[in-house]
Parts: sequence; structure tokens; C-alpha cells
Amino acid sequence: MGKQEEVDIFMNSFNLDIKPEYRLLDVVAELGEVCNQVLSQTSYGEEDFLRSKHLEEEIGDLYFSLIALANRLNIDLDLCLEKVMEKYEKRIKENGDPGSKRV
Repeated sequence: MGKQEEVDIFMNSFNLDIKPEYRLLDVVAELGEVCNQVLSQTSYGEEDFLRSKHLEEEIGDLYFSLIALANRLNIDLDLCLEKVMEKYEKRIKENGDPGSKRV
């Protein structure tokens, strides 16, 4: 069973389905919590980063929320990642850099 199916079963078991707009807010809030952890752990970049259990939990929350959003929108994350990897590989081959062209 893949992660998307696992999250879908969990969400359905506990009736946690919400509108995609609210799920997107959840993703953004979880990303904010990851940012807060990294910034506070490094004193806003002044100290070296040290991995922590709390940060791992926050990234797990973010991952769960992103999967739940993708499920709600019927998007296959594995397929999305494959397409993005192909895009980056093409950019590297053509431009020597994975970033998008700047004007």
C-alpha cells in the first residue's frame, strides 16, 4: 500500500475530509511550523542546523497534509514527482541548471 492510500484510509476512517481550500491552508500552516523550527533552531541562520525529533514531526505533519491535499484533488504524487524530475533533468541538460529561466 502506498502512502497516498494509507492517508486516504486514515482520513476516511476518522471522517477527516475537508474542502481543498481548507486543506491547502493546513499545508501552509504546517510549512510555517517547519520554518519556525528551522529558524529557531539556527537562531535565524546564525548557528549550525541540528536535526531534531520535533522538526521531524513537523515535516511529517507537512507531508501528511500535502498527501491529504493531493488525495482531495485526485492527484497522484508519484506521477507528479516523475514529471518534475524529468523537467529538471531536461533543464540541466539544456541549460546546465535545474532552475527556470530568468528574464
